Amino acid sequence: MLGAIIGDVIGSLYEFDSDKTKDFPLFQPDCRATDDSVLTVCVGCACVEADLDSEYSFKKCLIEKMQEIARRYPDAGYGEFFYSWLLQDDGRPYGANTNGSAMRVSPCAWAADTLEDTVRLARWSAEITHSHPDGIKGAVAVASAIFLARHGFDKEEIRRHIEDNYYLLSFTVEEIRPTYTHDMTCEGSVPQAIVCFLDSEDFEDAIRNAVSLGGDGDTISCIAGAIAEAYYGIPEGLGEEALSYLDEDLAEYYYSYADLLY
Repeated sequence: MLGAIIGDVIGSLYEFDSDKTKDFPLFQPDCRATDDSVLTVCVGCACVEADLDSEYSFKKCLIEKMQEIARRYPDAGYGEFFYSWLLQDDGRPYGANTNGSAMRVSPCAWAADTLEDTVRLARWSAEITHSHPDGIKGAVAVASAIFLARHGFDKEEIRRHIEDNYYLLSFTVEEIRPTYTHDMTCEGSVPQAIVCFLDSEDFEDAIRNAVSLGGDGDTISCIAGAIAEAYYGIPEGLGEEALSYLDEDLAEYYYSYADLLY
């Protein structure tokens, strides 16, 4: 969860523009917490407050948290269809296949006790908006990778699980960097984000890999950071630095659930 926020804040300057290099300052004055952080916080709150055995309770709570929290940040960078959904009260899904389902899902992997439960919560978290099969698959794949990483599975085991169940990962960051472009679909960004983690040497390197691709920088960094946190842990100081970019209200929401999930 915190790894997702760190990745989002660092990647926020590179959502549409990157020099395709790993050599850049991690935190800069113009960095910010985008919709990726806001919605990750919403999912985290729902994972604490909802009945996790009840689809109705979880989805109802998550929708309410998004309406309560995300509406306070209208300029966070939401996609057009999500923003329209956010302003409606009925909360009907709109069939999205974009990576918004995957970038916010990380708390589900910390709230669940089993891989089966992780998949179930990830699916529910996606379905309230991203009811397209590709949108659901992206969320479930990311949550599964996080769960396996936090339970001691090695990179090859994580790779094999993702390839057996979700995406082929037969490429490296170095191979795709020269030609990779901005792609907001799950199919076109989630496998790339997972490989940014798999090709990394440590937490920071996973974030640098993600930014260097030159695609949807904040979201790919958010996803890669979420998996990397579970695998490596977070270097001292990075979490505090990233959280300083959240305003007081959003930080308070984060702290209200983080201690209960970690």
